[in-house]
This record gives sequence, C-alpha cells and structure tokens, in this order.
Amino acid sequence: MRMAADWTRARFAGARVARLATADAAGRPHIVPIVFAVVGDTIYSAVDAKPKSGAPLRRLANIRANPAVSVLVDHYTDDWLTLWWARADGAASVMDARDATEALRALAERYPQYLAVPPPGPVIAIGVHRWSGWAARGNHPG
Repeated sequence: MRMAADWTRARFAGARVARLATADAAGRPHIVPIVFAVVGDTIYSAVDAKPKSGAPLRRLANIRANPAVSVLVDHYTDDWLTLWWARADGAASVMDARDATEALRALAERYPQYLAVPPPGPVIAIGVHRWSGWAARGNHPG
C-alpha cells in the first residue's frame, strides 16, 4: 500500500542506515550505505573517518556531475505483513565541512561516534523534493 509523505518521512527519519543511489553523467548507477540525519526536508550525510574503498569517492563525483539522487530505507522481516520501505528523491550538493555546522550537529546527535571523532567531510546535503513509501497491508496507520 502506498503511504503518505508524512508517514514516509517519519519512517525514513527513524531509520539508522540508508542506501544512497547516485549516477554519473552517463547514467551509470552507484549505491552505497550511509548514515544520515534529516533536518526539515534536507538529508545530511558526511564523509567520515571509516575506511573507504577509494579516493576520490565515486558518490561525490557523481553528485557533482549529476545531482539527482535517491535515498532508500527499508524494514525486512520474515513476517511479510510488516514489511515497509521509504524513499527520498532529491537534488544533492557537496559542502565543505566548515560550512556544514548544522548538518554535523544533527549527525552527532544521532550517532555518538561522531562526538568522539567528528567527520572531516565533505558533507552531502540532499534537498528532498519527493517522499514516497510503501507498507504491507498489516503495517500501515489506521
């Protein structure tokens, strides 16, 4: 069952991890797990100190070439009546961490690890223009 934007945004914001889907200028997709914070209709994620597979990061290059992104969270269990997913579609930009105080504060409130080791950045800011979601019949409001 398709869900309303408010329900979707609330489910999305409550998740601990998401998958960020980007595409390069030629449309080749790339998807990575991210931690994030939602502030209003903006999603923030930072490049942190965890080891990365390469530099420069493909997600950052893709956003610079093609800012259209999707971010997905989901809940899976063997009880298929409780399945759900929530997606945010929007336009992303890459910010220097020095210019992202609000974003880094929101991330540190969600993830205490960032209090001990603040992310060096950069920070990804996604202006969400569409929240969409789905829930199995047994997992929706009302």
